Amino acid sequence: MPPGLYDDDPEYRQGRYSGSKAYARTKRMQQVLANLWAQRLATSGVVSHAMHPGWVDTPGVRTFLPKLRAASALLIRTPEQGADTIVWLVASPTAARSTGEFWSDRQQRSTTYAGRPRETAEQRQRFWDYCEQVTAVAAVGG
Repeated sequence: MPPGLYDDDPEYRQGRYSGSKAYARTKRMQQVLANLWAQRLATSGVVSHAMHPGWVDTPGVRTFLPKLRAASALLIRTPEQGADTIVWLVASPTAARSTGEFWSDRQQRSTTYAGRPRETAEQRQRFWDYCEQVTAVAAVGG
């Protein structure tokens, strides 16, 4: 399975937990899920996008990533700056003309990097099935 997505244990119920791996994998899952929603909602007029706010000075960053916070002091954003792209996406005619994209700083960004493969159709389907399963359980109070 290509790195970064779903490996049949997205909740780390087995094996060793890695915060940085979990964060990266979760961001990839968000991108894939936005794309899957976009495909399924293509004829509905509903658009689906994923976005990254950049590094934002949140309590989580202050508590769990103090070295990153210190190293990125000149780049770290306020919560208001971090919210800019998501607020823009909600109201933007530009964003409404596409679907299934990944955005940062009001710009569409690539979701893959050189040499890193995309997920297979089978992997994407397994991920979708997992999402359906856990949301169904949550909907019935399980």
